[in-house]
Amino acid sequence: MTDERALRGRVAIVGVAESDLGEVGPGVTALDLAEQASGRALDDAGLTIADVDAVFSHSAFYAMPTVTLAERLGVRPRYTDSTAIGGSSFLAHLRHAAAAIDAGLCEVALIAYGSNQRSAAGGLVPSAQNHIPSYETPFGARLPVSAYALAAARHMHQFGTTREHLAEVAVAARRWAQLNPAAFEQSDLTIDDVLGSRMVSSPLTVRDCCLVTDGGGAVVVTSADRARDLPRPPVFYLGGAEAHWHTSISQMDDLTMTAASETGARAFDLAGLRPTDVDVVELYDAFTINTLLFLEDLGFCAKGEAGDFVTGGAIAPGGRLPVNTNGGGLSYCHPGMYGIFTLIESTRQLRGEAGDRQVSDVHVALAHGNGGMLSSQVTVLLGDDSTL
Repeated sequence: MTDERALRGRVAIVGVAESDLGEVGPGVTALDLAEQASGRALDDAGLTIADVDAVFSHSAFYAMPTVTLAERLGVRPRYTDSTAIGGSSFLAHLRHAAAAIDAGLCEVALIAYGSNQRSAAGGLVPSAQNHIPSYETPFGARLPVSAYALAAARHMHQFGTTREHLAEVAVAARRWAQLNPAAFEQSDLTIDDVLGSRMVSSPLTVRDCCLVTDGGGAVVVTSADRARDLPRPPVFYLGGAEAHWHTSISQMDDLTMTAASETGARAFDLAGLRPTDVDVVELYDAFTINTLLFLEDLGFCAKGEAGDFVTGGAIAPGGRLPVNTNGGGLSYCHPGMYGIFTLIESTRQLRGEAGDRQVSDVHVALAHGNGGMLSSQVTVLLGDDSTL
């Protein structure tokens, strides 16, 4: 069996783009947004639909996502993957695309997503319905928010984490969003604002919860050799790992420990890197507790210490560790599933194209996706030329 370390630096992201974001209004479908993002990402890469021979996608809004999207785009792929593990799917798709390209199964992979959740459903209505009742169904839990509230409550009980610590995450995300013209929420936000906002599922207020927006994203991936002939600086895949430990929150062994503790360690090992080597961190912040849990599980601080780690604007602009530099799911966008946007922002930071929110001297980025109710976790490390 080939050592997975052999994938390090063999493929690269060569194009990224979002569709229109926010509230696109009636008449625009999820598929429309996926198509729009795909065209923009291919333009960004200097490639065309004719170059694409692999399609990766997941959607809760239309059946057979890759088949449906490929038909819309006019692609007849020789490789296709619709792995569905929630919001982390798109980071898993990148890992799978890297292996497929390196094995010669395809040459140019398109990873795409689109959702009109805000226009079609809105509010706290989920983007998909689970037709198999979960263990939590008889208790009438407000899922997924109540599942994340359980994790937050346990973290507070076990480690002394406070609502102020959670609020620090939301405020930091908003400060990054204020530097991002594409962000949905850009108004000022304070710790007191978060604490005083409407309670949704204790201890999480509405400002501890992600946005509900429309939007899509796309990522184009090819071999490192081909990438060097394209217009944008290549962003190289250095290593990645995926895991899922449960579906229902009641089946989680420890509400304060996620499978990111496994994927982070494996991804860093494959990339030959450590958390101290990472310049920007893009996390799936569906709720403020996510950011705390993932900072711990990925090794940026010890278990139970994330509350203190983020205090005082430490992950905001000018802080010790730039986290969710586009504003994250809390303030930038969250169209049902957010994972692909961690890859898009990581790429832009590594290419030096993030405008006012650009972090200086970025060489390594970590993108991390989460799916379900802390169910699936995927960690990816990306780097510029200097990391090879």
